[in-house]
Amino acid sequence: MPSEGRSLRSGKDTSSSTNGEKARSNSQSSSSKDKPVPTRAPSSKSKAAGPARKGSKKEQDKPQPNGEPIENGVNGTEDIDMVDNGPEKVKIGTGKNGEDEMTVVVPPPKSSKLAGDHGKDAEGDVAMDSTEKSDADNPEVEQIDPKVKAVADTKANFQLLERAVSQFDARFTLRVLRSISSVRKHLSPDLLAQVITDTYTSSSPVAKTLLAALGKQDASFANSDASSEMEIDQSTKDKPTSKPGSTPKEVLPEVDTYISILVQIYLYDSKSIEFGAKFSGNLIERLRTLNRRTLDALSARVYFYYSLFFEQLSPLPPSSMASVVSIRPVLLAALRTSVLRKDQDTHATVTTLLLRNYLSTSHITQADLLISHSQFPPAASNNQIARYLYYLGRIRAIQLSYTESHENLIGATRKSPATPSAGGFYQAASKLLVIVELLMGDIPDRAIFRQSNLEHAMQPYLSLVQAVRIGKMEGFLNVVQTHNALFRRDGTYTLILRLRQNVIKTGIRMMSLSYAKISLRDICLKLDLESEQSAEYIVAKAIRDGVIEATLDHEGAFMKSKEAGDVYATREPGEAFHERIRACLGLHDENVKAMRFPMNQHRLELKNAQEARERERELAKEIVEGEMDDDDGAGGDFEGM
Repeated sequence: MPSEGRSLRSGKDTSSSTNGEKARSNSQSSSSKDKPVPTRAPSSKSKAAGPARKGSKKEQDKPQPNGEPIENGVNGTEDIDMVDNGPEKVKIGTGKNGEDEMTVVVPPPKSSKLAGDHGKDAEGDVAMDSTEKSDADNPEVEQIDPKVKAVADTKANFQLLERAVSQFDARFTLRVLRSISSVRKHLSPDLLAQVITDTYTSSSPVAKTLLAALGKQDASFANSDASSEMEIDQSTKDKPTSKPGSTPKEVLPEVDTYISILVQIYLYDSKSIEFGAKFSGNLIERLRTLNRRTLDALSARVYFYYSLFFEQLSPLPPSSMASVVSIRPVLLAALRTSVLRKDQDTHATVTTLLLRNYLSTSHITQADLLISHSQFPPAASNNQIARYLYYLGRIRAIQLSYTESHENLIGATRKSPATPSAGGFYQAASKLLVIVELLMGDIPDRAIFRQSNLEHAMQPYLSLVQAVRIGKMEGFLNVVQTHNALFRRDGTYTLILRLRQNVIKTGIRMMSLSYAKISLRDICLKLDLESEQSAEYIVAKAIRDGVIEATLDHEGAFMKSKEAGDVYATREPGEAFHERIRACLGLHDENVKAMRFPMNQHRLELKNAQEARERERELAKEIVEGEMDDDDGAGGDFEGM
């Protein structure tokens, strides 16, 4: 080793007078001397202790029994680039003259990535990167069956429901309900039967009811258990309910209701309306016997599908003999029970279902009585609030309360979910909002009709707005006649018929702005009215309602417009700003209510504040006492001097 150290130092002195290529070759040769013959990590082996290094350069260059010489410690006749080991480090110790250590870093050449078989190391072993590539390039990679994954996800939701019950936290239940959309497209009788047989015992009456609803009464519980062990992954198979030979524990009512909801969804998607209505009725009767707060969100979903089934039964609405009329006592009883139990989820859902029920049969008076005698829960979910505002806006529009209807519809469109599946609700709310704005005498913004998700659906309403804006009665009647079926299907036909007076008012307003004085005869010709008396009556009503600012001369049979004043001299700009500020403040309050705050956090803050005040008092007391001691000491020294 001393001879090696001297040779390295001499190499260092020589490298100072030569170019960089020579220094690199010296460092590589010195590192190759320190490495043993069979090696896989040359950089790590070069740092071994001196006694572990054996042999000299002559011994390494000595021919091997196989007849192949060793060059740089690697078998072969050509130099092999150091690819797998990264940059080579050669550490040189301190010499006799007290020189500092020097580490020579030899980076691998760029061409090493392209030359040679870099998939093998010095001993011919295959590197890990080639193994990973071969696995990635293998087309026969095992893929998870979507049905097996759906079964696993459904069973994983059981654990979330158990956590919701044990921790009394509704967020886990909401997570389970949100996952239904991903499982819904894979629902089938076989999948649901497998989940039921894996969860329940053969003697469970709930399992028999669910299997009967699916038409799988002959499902074998033993076969389902055996198949689930082979198909479900290890994390799902280790649950207590799937272990063979273990004592099955009691299934929670939340799990029963969740599986029942999946059965409801399957029956609704498969168009088994009558059987689904019967199954939902029995499920409602079973839920009324339970009083568990962890069932609130699940019960609300059950009532939702219960109402959907009866809406599809004949006779259909708006017939007064429709099947939806028969479920009103059940929904009213559920509303009364939810209010007494402070079940806000069921309360909000049942309220919107009742309003939808009344509107489907045109019972506007009963819907208004329900709104006036009940209070919608403020802590309801965003989707239920959007539905409630939409139904309330429709009721107020029918009752001619256009201002209140406009506010509710604006809130419904703002709270509408942004998901593609909720596009129909946003379209319905936007259509009704456009009609209400026209009834208020305003022209909707053109940007509403340019939205990608509304452009096609709002095309008839755009033609209607253009006809109203122009003020031509003939064009308005043509649009109504062309899209008559569409307006009836949207439920806006009766409201659109009211726009006839608005078309006339719009035409009169445009004429009052265009003409300083115009005769009633010309008004009849432009608005396609029957007589001058009708024109005089309409103009007088428009002046009284404040639509136009003009005077009517009965003897001369003409209308004279007043000069337009400065709008900023009126209260209109202030009222507009007031509306915007109120909307912003309302949005701020709703966001604060929607935030989640840690429980008892205010107590911790009060405790920390009290401790901080005590520390401040102690610190102030110490400062005061310290200043008094300094003054006393200084005064004593002064008096002594």
